[in-house]
Amino acid sequence: MATTDPQASDHSHLKMLEALEKKVLWLSSWMIHNANHLRPKGQIKVGGHQASSASLATLMTALYFDVLRPADRVAVKPHASPVFHAIQYLLGNQTRAQMEAFRGFGGAQSYPSRTKDADDVDFSTGSVGLGVAITSFAAMVQDYLRLKGWSPLGSSDRPEGRMVALVGDAELDEGNIYEALMEGWKHDLRNTWWVIDYNRQSLDAVATENLYGQFDKLFRSMGWEVVTIKYGHLLEAAFKEPGGAALRDWIDCCPNQLYSALTFQGGAAWRKRLHDDLGDQGEVSALIDRRGDDELARLMMNLGGHDLPAVLEAFHSVDHDRPVCFIAYTVKGCGLPLAGHKDNHAGLMTPDQMETFRAGLGVRAGHEWDRFEAMAPPRGDIEKFLKAVPFNAEGRRRHRAARVETPARLPTPDGAVMSTQEGFGKILNEISREKSPLAERIVTTSPDVTVSTNLGPWVNRRGLFSRRSQADTFRDQQIPSAQKWIMSPEGQHIELGIAEMNLFLLLGALGLSHSLFGERLLPIGTLYDPFIQRGLDALNYACYQDARFILVATPSGITLAPEGGAHQSISSPLIGLAQDGLASFEPAFVDELATILAWSFDYLQRDGDGEQAGGTWLRDENGGSVYLRLSTRPLEQVKRGIDNALAADIIDGAYWLRRPGPNCEAVIAYQGVVAPEAIAAAGLIAEDRRDVGVLAVTSADRLSAGWHAAERARQEGQAGARSHIENLLAPIDRDAGLVTVLDGHPTTLSWLGSVQGHRVQALGVEHFGQTGTIDDLYGHHRIDTAAIVAAANAASAGRPIRYLRAVP
Repeated sequence: MATTDPQASDHSHLKMLEALEKKVLWLSSWMIHNANHLRPKGQIKVGGHQASSASLATLMTALYFDVLRPADRVAVKPHASPVFHAIQYLLGNQTRAQMEAFRGFGGAQSYPSRTKDADDVDFSTGSVGLGVAITSFAAMVQDYLRLKGWSPLGSSDRPEGRMVALVGDAELDEGNIYEALMEGWKHDLRNTWWVIDYNRQSLDAVATENLYGQFDKLFRSMGWEVVTIKYGHLLEAAFKEPGGAALRDWIDCCPNQLYSALTFQGGAAWRKRLHDDLGDQGEVSALIDRRGDDELARLMMNLGGHDLPAVLEAFHSVDHDRPVCFIAYTVKGCGLPLAGHKDNHAGLMTPDQMETFRAGLGVRAGHEWDRFEAMAPPRGDIEKFLKAVPFNAEGRRRHRAARVETPARLPTPDGAVMSTQEGFGKILNEISREKSPLAERIVTTSPDVTVSTNLGPWVNRRGLFSRRSQADTFRDQQIPSAQKWIMSPEGQHIELGIAEMNLFLLLGALGLSHSLFGERLLPIGTLYDPFIQRGLDALNYACYQDARFILVATPSGITLAPEGGAHQSISSPLIGLAQDGLASFEPAFVDELATILAWSFDYLQRDGDGEQAGGTWLRDENGGSVYLRLSTRPLEQVKRGIDNALAADIIDGAYWLRRPGPNCEAVIAYQGVVAPEAIAAAGLIAEDRRDVGVLAVTSADRLSAGWHAAERARQEGQAGARSHIENLLAPIDRDAGLVTVLDGHPTTLSWLGSVQGHRVQALGVEHFGQTGTIDDLYGHHRIDTAAIVAAANAASAGRPIRYLRAVP
């Protein structure tokens, strides 16, 4: 029987990887060149990042063609998007048409995108730092699923996936990364790799000296293993020659800027500088002089991150599930004429430089896009190798999860007077009593405000999640406490530190569980409404990935009166109105909240074709995430039954709390907790105006989206398209006045006057609040009953009513 020589096999494998490495560098560089020089374009530079792509070509070749397995998930450095697309093209997951349209309409995206790219992106990247951090939270989600016994990823025949981030060294300036590191340490993070592309150049500058040492200390202090990939095999061999130790010491002490400059200048510059600095030292001078200029340049650029044997050895050396930080020394622009230049971040090869580069690789003119052009191994061998690549063995890695059965309605908690925040806690508490699929699949999280956002009852019943069981010391010591802080793998609440960025990154990871891991979760995150803005970048990032979650923000507005301006939100309704992928609601009454929550659990799981639903013109088949803006202000609850028609109106964004008569002269439209003031004002102005209506707006966001969608439909020829808000306001005579009011920015509702051409007076909060009572602040910001009456006087005809605000 013939035997296979392992060394020959390893050599063949390495040669194939080296051929693919060159091909990846070529395709990524050509893709950017084509977009900027060969494709018709406007006057604005198309851009791309040839140098940033080149610095990761070796590392990504090793990962995707050798190291990664189907269960692994990768967040690619934003500026290495062309390398990712090139690799997927070689694996058969990307098309030439998409590559040719890179950074063009409908083409491969500038930065990897789960929702817009066709080639199976795991995590969207682009807002630097966020793609790095979400990998650690995805690892936590994988642990959650495994310990619940739901995920197949931990079975014996399928190891758990590694969550891998390819990190630009400048990304480590982002503060959210360090917040995520701390949270990972708290939760005993596993199965996470961060690979730092340590090219020591950022957009505008060369990195500060000795950052490597700071990274090393930081990661080790957080419990990570640190693996440094600094030297390639050429340098390691040179260090063993006589004089090699002196050369190594010189490299270790060389400033980043000087190393970059010499790299750009080439072999002659290297020779002169090395001789100048090291002097006539015999052995080291001979080491240098044994090499010509080109060979010396190759030697000095042979950093570990560009040496496949060194990279493969480092990756394959990891035999545990603890988090690992690989610090891979690279040269920005390695292999290109831009290598090392401090301006290369946005730099592009000229047509002449590209022609020289093409000819040097042996790529024939007219064959630039061919998959196997200029590759040394036979085509059949390449195809066989690519078919056997482990990462691609199972094809596309987007999973689908079964839907969780959810009730059409949730019961409204009992109580004549209640706040929506209190109602939320009671609804969840009732769900927590059940042994239902809904109760089992809900997972909650909060940034150190679990109790103050009314998640306490849920946590007491369902417990805190931890990879390892931990006792409740207060309970064991028989110290009375309302909270049962039992931590175990069975828990369903993930307690976070106070960083809101971590909340939204975790919600993003939890909300992708069905796609990443094939298991459905229904995540609910709570925080204080004013602090949405502290994590807004991560919230937008989660929505951009089409993650599915419910965000409960409470308390809100100046209604949180005694807390003062620092804890009062103004613009958050506008965030809900404008944020794509997030349906925003602000109910006033708890039965509205129960209706919205029931709908939300279903909405999270929808994945349709995006067609508008007739009657509302909302893209509800697509589904999305939900934002609930709640309040701590107790309101007298409306005694009523909610039938299907009213439930539909609540979900679509508004209903008539007081239906206007046929001769309506004024309408008061309110959203949220100012309901009592709006109702009282309607009663007062009804003394002098006929048929006054009160419109309860539950979602300015849903009303606005439906209105805009219906208008687009009409412009496209569907003359009968009418949105929910148009149908509600259609019977109101145009001479009637419209007053809008909410505890938030007035622009949230001011557009309602444009729907049917009514005169509008928009009330709301435009300036920072202060401490006081609710009455004090409502009066100061003019959203109280007196202000609503005054606005109605200004908006509609009739005898003005004298209603003076009481003077304290």
